[in-house]
Amino acid sequence: MTQPPVLKNRAARRLFLDRHALAEAPTGSAKGADLAALIKRLGFVQIDSINTVARAHHMILHARRQSYRPADLAPLLDRDRTIFEHWTHDAAVIPTEFYPYWHLRCARDAAALGKQWRKGRPDGFEHKTQPVLDHIRTHGPASSSEVGKDEGRSSGGWWEWHPSKTALEYLWRSGALAVTRREGFRKIYDLAENVIPERHLAHRPTEAETINWACNAALDRLGFATAGEIAAFWAKATAAEAKAWVARGLASGALQEIDIEGTDGSLRRSVARPGIADAAQNAPKPPARMRVLSPFDPALRDRARAERLFGFHYRIEVFTPAPKRIYGYYVFPLLEGDRLVGRIDMKADRSAGVLNVAAVWPERGVRWTDARHARLEAELARIARFAKLEDVRFPAGPLIAETL
Repeated sequence: MTQPPVLKNRAARRLFLDRHALAEAPTGSAKGADLAALIKRLGFVQIDSINTVARAHHMILHARRQSYRPADLAPLLDRDRTIFEHWTHDAAVIPTEFYPYWHLRCARDAAALGKQWRKGRPDGFEHKTQPVLDHIRTHGPASSSEVGKDEGRSSGGWWEWHPSKTALEYLWRSGALAVTRREGFRKIYDLAENVIPERHLAHRPTEAETINWACNAALDRLGFATAGEIAAFWAKATAAEAKAWVARGLASGALQEIDIEGTDGSLRRSVARPGIADAAQNAPKPPARMRVLSPFDPALRDRARAERLFGFHYRIEVFTPAPKRIYGYYVFPLLEGDRLVGRIDMKADRSAGVLNVAAVWPERGVRWTDARHARLEAELARIARFAKLEDVRFPAGPLIAETL
């Protein structure tokens, strides 16, 4: 039996970074159609509320376009309607032209969340869905604070939402409502027909068409993947659906098997388009500059994949009790060229206008040279400008922490 070709680790890393828009210099326009095109290239950008320096979605976009500023994103959602908010593996902004392929996700969420939240909310929420819809239809877009005013309030997780808040989220996830804008970080909901352009709202691909699109679009953005990785990219297709799609692609010749070399020399059987070796060969060499990545960067979302490709073990420690943290509350990975060379603990002090750096941990085998430190300083100066801070402050003691 003929063994599949092997894609060497460095070639795999470069192709992967190119597909994630991290293999070119982060220059060029980051507004309007150019920003929308970048989001389309990535597929989606995860949204997260943690704001130690800037929120994750803004950090993700700035890592790829240094001219990007947080104010550049909102017009795509609330004016141009070229992106919409919904769910992949988590909340994200997604190109609106992809909306037709979210009808299946909405239908599946309606069933799954209805069952899950019915159990988790002893006082129910489904009896509030029609009143919430009626409120928005009569009074216009609303936030969770504007519905269910007679209900108990909580700032806790979804299990502590008041029933009308749960109904709002359910109606959004199941497709009746859409996020029309954000005020601060608060979602403002409206009827989907008032937010999503009619041509996208009315187009309803079949289940088979949706699965085919989701798997194709995932592989295009990953470059190479297992069936499980394809299924997980959008979290739309099930593992069984992705596995069947891969089998059909291999049988027809639309896909080929390939072994991807990890940093430890191990091989992982994956699939790719024919010509993957040429695509990897032609992928650009990433610039040597250093970039700070968000913990939720698309290139790092699949932690196991990042560890295989880059030898970089990362776990976010937000929910880890402080005494048990290895690095820190919210530590940022550092990308240099095609390597993840370390991580940095830093936080914005907005009242003082300073980016405070607590420590840097180089990866094993990475020497922290003067040249490497200069690249870090240049990147931190860019981050400070991006976050509207005036200065970068390093610790009075040693900056470089012991590699763990």
